[in-house]
Amino acid sequence: MRRTDNKTMGQTRQDNELAFEITTTKKMNRTNLALIRPMILIFILLNAFFLFGKAWLAKKGIDQDVLIVGNLLLFLVSLITFLVTSRSLQSKNPNVFVRAMYGGFIIKFFVVAIAAFVYIMVTKKNVNKPALFACMGLYIVYTFFEVSALMRLLKQKKNA
Repeated sequence: MRRTDNKTMGQTRQDNELAFEITTTKKMNRTNLALIRPMILIFILLNAFFLFGKAWLAKKGIDQDVLIVGNLLLFLVSLITFLVTSRSLQSKNPNVFVRAMYGGFIIKFFVVAIAAFVYIMVTKKNVNKPALFACMGLYIVYTFFEVSALMRLLKQKKNA
């Protein structure tokens, strides 16, 4: 009988730990969504501007398609690196966060470098330099929003 009681107590403990983990994950998902809302809003606003400002962009000599693809690519990569880095904050080992930050930077750098290389190779001499420079600006914008969201998440974790 004692053996059954211990087994039941162990299962209850595991059930409680699982329930706590599920609750924590749900709160983290809501928190992450709230933190990336500004990044999502910027993505939507920039795409709306790129779509509806076609005449203005053409007058400035900026290729609309390059901006839309660049915006989408930078948004997706920033979103992925944010999620990877925010998940690393759950670890008790501080080295995990540092590795995630560096890993996110390297992922973003290589994805952007490969995309630029492919674009330059495909278009050869018809490269739209103003659009590439605008994409460099987008890189800075998305990095700013990603880092500010991570800083807010880090503050929440310290206060919890």
